[in-house]
Order: sequence, then structure tokens, then C-alpha cells
Amino acid sequence: MNATLLGVMGVSMHFSKLVVAASLALWSGSAAYADQSDRSAELLQELHDAEPVDAKRIERELSLMWRRSGSASMDLLLTRGQDALEAGEIDTAIGHFSALVDHAPDFAEGWHRRATAFYRQQEYGLAVADLGRTLTLNPDHFAALFGLAVILETLDQEEEAFGAYSRVLEVYPTHERAQEAVDRLRRTATGTSL
Repeated sequence: MNATLLGVMGVSMHFSKLVVAASLALWSGSAAYADQSDRSAELLQELHDAEPVDAKRIERELSLMWRRSGSASMDLLLTRGQDALEAGEIDTAIGHFSALVDHAPDFAEGWHRRATAFYRQQEYGLAVADLGRTLTLNPDHFAALFGLAVILETLDQEEEAFGAYSRVLEVYPTHERAQEAVDRLRRTATGTSL
């Protein structure tokens, strides 16, 4: 690797660590957020207490609820961005999601979806920044928490990843992939085993 590339990677890693630290500070210990509907709060409680089969249904219902912006045009941008993402047209998806967050900056799901697109481009710093914004708007967004944990683990920040996966389980205790990750990282992140 040349020195320029190593320098860029170092700056990117430093940026990612700063964003992660800020994100963790913003959502750690937060039980609710200002725009959370009563139904969303009820579903989150049900999710926390649910058996795995019921949890999947509640997860789908929350996901559908969180995808509604309250504006038909913003929902259309979300749908077009998601369609482009699923078709592998990442730049187009980012364009739609960027328009969405520009016009609806308080809509957490727009930031989450753009983070997913950035992650697919391996733009981890940008993805982490958008996940931080998602979690500022919705601290219980378990999919964003899980995405943050995956990126942290990808960047070999195992202690931070362990913390983020653990936070997913605080919200969604039967999340299988987060449970597997916590089990996998427990020894290296905390120095203990099961």
C-alpha cells in the first residue's frame, strides 16, 4: 500500500472512531425519543418481552411503521432508493436517499437507508455518520444499532462492536445475529467466556 492510501485509511479510521464515540454518547441509556409514537413504544416493549416467533412479527410491524415518513413524496423517495439498492444501483440509491434526508432531515429511516447504501460501497465513515444520525433520531432503531455493530467489527473495533451488539439485545433480546455476535466477541471484547 502506498503512503497516501495509508494516510487516507488512517484519517477514515480516526473519523469513524470519533463518530462512533459521539453516536454511543447520544444513544446510550436513552429509553425513548421525542417523535416516537405511542404505538411504537408499545411495540418496542412487546419486542423486548416476546418469544422469537412473535418477535419476528413485531420486528416487521416496527419496520413498516418506521418506514412511514408522513409524506407521500418522501415515502416515494424511500421506495425508489430501496428499489435501486436492491437492483445493485448504489449511486442511484444514494441519490434518492440523499434527496430524502435533505428534504426530511428528521426522518430516521432515510438516514438508515443511506447508511446501508454507503456500507455497500465500503464507505464506512459515511455509513457510521448516517447511523449516528439515525440513532440520534431513534435511539431504539435496532437495525441501525446492528449495522453500526457490523461496521465496528469490520473495522476490528471489537470492544465497541460488542457494546453495540449488546445494545441491540437490550432492545431486541431474541435478535439471533446479535446474540451470535455477542457470543463470538465476548471473550475477545471482555476477556471472559460463557
